[in-house]
Amino acid sequence: MADQIAASPSVADDDQDKPTTRARNADRHVGARIRERRLMLGLSQQQLATMIGVTYQQAHKYERGMNRISAGRLFEIGIVLGVPVAWFFEGLEQDGQAQPLGQRQRMCLELARNFVLIDNEKHQEALSQMARALAAQSQGRSLD
Repeated sequence: MADQIAASPSVADDDQDKPTTRARNADRHVGARIRERRLMLGLSQQQLATMIGVTYQQAHKYERGMNRISAGRLFEIGIVLGVPVAWFFEGLEQDGQAQPLGQRQRMCLELARNFVLIDNEKHQEALSQMARALAAQSQGRSLD
């Protein structure tokens, strides 16, 4: 009888899998947010790694969610990337699943990535002025 109880899966065993899955999902979400912010700033993985004092491989594993990030390291990454620690968890649901990016968020991220790749400062400024003008027009206000 004792063997049957030990061999059969219990409700407690099922509960033990859930936190692990949630934790892994959270690690992947935080890693994706690190990558997103790094790209917005136009930094390479090597540059980020140097700034936070880890190897390129470690930074890569952080971004993939393969390695967990300690609270202290996440705090340091937040400082380097100019965001509060809470920013890394935005969009993360209670069950550990990330909210999917909307089309508008994808476009914003792509715009930021492409903007930092523009070498000519005059072109960057022209693009910035165009965005301001279009935003002002959409809001029904003048550029003054």
